[in-house]
Amino acid sequence: MKEPSAQARWEQRTQRPLLALAVGFAVAYALPIVDTTAGHRLTAVCTAVEWVVWAAFAVDYLMRLAMSRDRRRFVRTHWMDLCAVVLPILQPLRLLRMVSTLILVGRRARMASQIQLTTYVAGAVIGLLMFGSLAVLSVERDSPHGNIRTLGDAVWWSFTTMTTVGYGDHAPTTGLGRMIAVGLMLSGIALLGVVTANIATWFIARFEKDDVEERRQTEAIEALTAEVRALRAEVAALSGAEVAALSGAPAAGVPLPVGDEVSR
Repeated sequence: MKEPSAQARWEQRTQRPLLALAVGFAVAYALPIVDTTAGHRLTAVCTAVEWVVWAAFAVDYLMRLAMSRDRRRFVRTHWMDLCAVVLPILQPLRLLRMVSTLILVGRRARMASQIQLTTYVAGAVIGLLMFGSLAVLSVERDSPHGNIRTLGDAVWWSFTTMTTVGYGDHAPTTGLGRMIAVGLMLSGIALLGVVTANIATWFIARFEKDDVEERRQTEAIEALTAEVRALRAEVAALSGAEVAALSGAPAAGVPLPVGDEVSR
């Protein structure tokens, strides 16, 4: 058995700790938004936790890059990871840290073979719904013309936006809020496409399996039919030989004796 590479061993060992850190990031991100009475100290602690989580994912990316046998190929195939690591540095906004962490968690989660596509899609839906609600609430709550003031309004708006229903009873009024809305709409369409494709793939695979089973049964029946015909022919030949032996006549296909054999 081929021994796994150092990069594969690192990814296997760090997967669960990074997912735990991502959960901590979610709590740190949500707490100051949900708790409007949070003081400056609590907000500072939550911000520090967010940066620590982002730094952990950045270190993870650098370690995987260092352990990769072909670093250029690693950068080309993991460009989204690189963008997620660089994004918060270019513009230190809490929303960008949230986006980068979601991307990195999703990239690492897809590496786990035990996580099925359905579970991943469900987790993506829940994550986008939660973070989208928190993000739009954080930017729209203090807007003078905004109508998304509570967490319930934000969750309802996120749900209708992700499903592309858009009742219009709640809508963002700020530029950043509208950018969040665009992201949720595109994400909702993409996830719907993934779910539809997954269902279609399941049906196609099921039909192909049934076709293969039907072809296998047909081939088995044809082989059995040919074997029965061969056995019938053999039985008929043996029966003819027995009848000829009893009557003294040569069986069909048995040569007659000639020469001295006839005189004897």
